Amino acid sequence: MARLTREQSQARTKEKLLASAYEVMARYGYAGASIERIAEEAGYSKGAFYSNFANKEDIFLQLLAGNAGGDVVQLTELLGNCDDPMELIDVLATWANNRGDDRRWGMLAIELLRMAQHDHTLGDRHIKLFRDQWEGVGKILIEKLDLVMQPPASPFYIGGIVLELTYGGISSFLREGAPGDMVRVVLHDMYRSSRATKSGVPVKA
Repeated sequence: MARLTREQSQARTKEKLLASAYEVMARYGYAGASIERIAEEAGYSKGAFYSNFANKEDIFLQLLAGNAGGDVVQLTELLGNCDDPMELIDVLATWANNRGDDRRWGMLAIELLRMAQHDHTLGDRHIKLFRDQWEGVGKILIEKLDLVMQPPASPFYIGGIVLELTYGGISSFLREGAPGDMVRVVLHDMYRSSRATKSGVPVKA
């Protein structure tokens, strides 16, 4: 077996620390997760942690960045071959249910943002994660569903609606399939409204 290069070894260490951070934070919350526990459960020392991350907030922001960017890539691939609008909405609703099953992402993200706001450290790095994710998903949906945008609607808001319903937290506790059903209702109405706007026919309530 070929020996790992220094870069490969460091990448593997970072990957294991990220995976450990997610599991530890999911169990104890962001505030309750310690750097010592994250490093220990990954099989490394605190020194290895600080060789890859500045602090606990840094590792979690990198976790969120990977998750947010992964959603855009995944949806681009998933919806790429969907030419029928109703099929696309159903596929997206199923995706929302699958993602919504893991309630930890949304809850951890909210916990971090609240702490950052309380500590007056909320900055562009925090906001950019979600802004880029929301805009990326919104652009996909506007293009694939050929949605007509009327102010204040924008890719940011369209993507934000879908992702808030997916990760918002409360909906996934109500009943199985709730996030997907809500995404389906919202996108059906958006699509119907866009078709009516293009044809000049008023939408019936």
